[in-house]
Amino acid sequence: MYANNKMVRFLPLCLITILATHSSLVMAWGQTGHRVTGEIAEMYLDTKTRAKINALYPNKSLAEISTHADEMRSNPAEFWQKTSTPWHWVTVPQGSDYSVDKHAPSNGDAVTALNQFTATLKNVQASDDEKRLALHFIVHIIGDLHQPLHAGNGTDKGGNDVKVEFFWEDSNLHRVWDSGIIDSKKLSYTEWSKWLSQKITPEMADNWRNADPKVWIKESILLRDGVYPLKTKLSWEYSYQHLPAVKQRLQQAGVRIATYLNEVM
Repeated sequence: MYANNKMVRFLPLCLITILATHSSLVMAWGQTGHRVTGEIAEMYLDTKTRAKINALYPNKSLAEISTHADEMRSNPAEFWQKTSTPWHWVTVPQGSDYSVDKHAPSNGDAVTALNQFTATLKNVQASDDEKRLALHFIVHIIGDLHQPLHAGNGTDKGGNDVKVEFFWEDSNLHRVWDSGIIDSKKLSYTEWSKWLSQKITPEMADNWRNADPKVWIKESILLRDGVYPLKTKLSWEYSYQHLPAVKQRLQQAGVRIATYLNEVM
């Protein structure tokens, strides 16, 4: 009986560890990148939107809630392990334009989830808990769609199957874009946010104020086709080549999170 009880206590920890490892395959930007997009977004919220967000979360920032949708993917509940799994990306084969009808799986993708959660935020009958979940996902999904490999081509799991070395450690192309390039700079998310936000001019912000996810996806696809390396050992040269795009996508995502929330809340 003792051995069986011990096994019962042990299994959830094993399951959570396995699930956490599996979930890491598709986390866009990593925690630092998502927090940067949330922190930048705070700077562009209008008064009405800020008040509504504060009513839902009086003691949390968008940076803090931006990672929730990834963190919960270690939760063994069916919603987090099956239902919401494909809501972090879209698939757009080479040479195609994005279409929900053609490319979204049966339980949806990032765009269908974004539409669903937007409807929840607009629904006056939705509970505060439902709106909190919706806000979590909206902030997170907009960040996801600005990572080029979250508009995958359908052949390599958004670069997860492309094995590389990044600064002499085994990795894959997706992980390099999620966190490798960002974390190699050894900056906190607040340092990233401060430095990147200071470089966003009013003209840049105006040009980026777009709430159409198809526009963001098209931009990601244009970048995606150029991120695949010609060699498998990546370090300073690859980081130098792609760091400007990483920075701009974080900036754009931040501005667009605020733009989107200002429109729908």
